[in-house]
Amino acid sequence: MTIRNKRLPGLLFSLFFATGAIAAEVTGKTEKLAGRVNVEPLSGGSMAQVALGLLFVLLLVIGVAWLLKRVGGFAVTGNGALKILGGLSMGARERVVLMQVGEKQILLGVSPGRIQTLHVLDKPIDVDDKGTTAPGFAERLSEAMARRRDK
Repeated sequence: MTIRNKRLPGLLFSLFFATGAIAAEVTGKTEKLAGRVNVEPLSGGSMAQVALGLLFVLLLVIGVAWLLKRVGGFAVTGNGALKILGGLSMGARERVVLMQVGEKQILLGVSPGRIQTLHVLDKPIDVDDKGTTAPGFAERLSEAMARRRDK
């Protein structure tokens, strides 16, 4: 995975130290309590504390994943002069991509180590946004649920 946004490492660095500060605060309070009270490591309270800590970490991971998905993985977008109109997977790591560059359409072959122009189209292909893309997961799920309700 490549990092396209220069702010992402700083954000992850800050998040790392923020969770470290929280852990240090909790550890300090636990040590103060352990000095005053004899705490059993397998007691209900200790197990609840571990479970709450794991739940916090799980919610933190889910929150960061949602944020990355919402922001779009911090991908840098162009000014609209370049558009990907469609693509087709030709193998495990090879694709054919149709791009709009200004008024021209270019067919590109994309592989892990190379991008090659396959053809520059003289006459642009009219691409309908609704008809060219395969239905997404949400559309397929709603269709399957509708078929199930109809039965």
